[in-house]
Amino acid sequence: MSNPPISTPKPTAALQNGPLIVALLVVDSMHYIFARLLLPHLPATTSSFYTLLVGTVETAVFLALRRQIKWQVLRDHLWFFLIVGFLVAAATAISFAAVAYIDPGSAALIAQTYTIFSLGLGLFWLRERLRPLQWIGAALAVVGVFVISFQPGSAADLLRLGAVLVLVSNLFYALHTAVVKRYGDDMDFGNFFLFRVASTGLFLLLFALGRGEMSWPDTSLWLLLLLVGTVNITLGRILYYLALRRLKMSIHTILLTLSPALTILWSLALFGERPSLQGFIGGAVIVSGVLLVTLNQSRKQF
Repeated sequence: MSNPPISTPKPTAALQNGPLIVALLVVDSMHYIFARLLLPHLPATTSSFYTLLVGTVETAVFLALRRQIKWQVLRDHLWFFLIVGFLVAAATAISFAAVAYIDPGSAALIAQTYTIFSLGLGLFWLRERLRPLQWIGAALAVVGVFVISFQPGSAADLLRLGAVLVLVSNLFYALHTAVVKRYGDDMDFGNFFLFRVASTGLFLLLFALGRGEMSWPDTSLWLLLLLVGTVNITLGRILYYLALRRLKMSIHTILLTLSPALTILWSLALFGERPSLQGFIGGAVIVSGVLLVTLNQSRKQF
């Protein structure tokens, strides 16, 4: 009598999408690094506008070559793209401005509170309920932000200002996510992405003009803007949404909590900047709170 075949366990979704996850983490970790690189050259609103411009042109050219641009999508959902464009523009400009007051590593750690903001919007807008451990996780994240922000020293006020800017940026981005989840799920992805980045760029242009900060970059700076726009906007958002479609949302969120570690390494290598010991402790508390919230959300769904 022959032995039954030995079944080989199937790889998990995370293992199957290993290269995608690695690429997403590397690109996602660069957001505040790119903002820091552009800081000496252009005001935050101007540099963020040009990066969005690069992403918009690249996306438009790609869709145009495939004859897939549908202007009807913009006409039918103009209000949607105006709201989303404003929210993402505000989030982008504020996050680019934050690195003038806080190191990229600490900013990336505080940015993990995005999950807490998203949870809060689900609670008050979608009438979702939280488990006790999720409330504890949210409280831990808030404590972590205070630990990072309220540090001794002459630069404490600037650090607190940077932390506040990161939090406000996260709030705007979480609001954008809630609007997209509620009203944008059924749109064609290519055209949704095109008009999202285009509307964001439009508002950033208005912000820059309103503040009198528009200027034309020189050739060498355009090379940096092209790099940032391609990696941070075009490639970064494509990888983000592609991973979100292939992975459970809870796994997606958990994996992105690894991103600040890479940001800290980039910041140390490029600028010689890193969070203080108190910043590391606060960051660990924030990540712990986010993981507690996310893991309990996963159990609630499944």
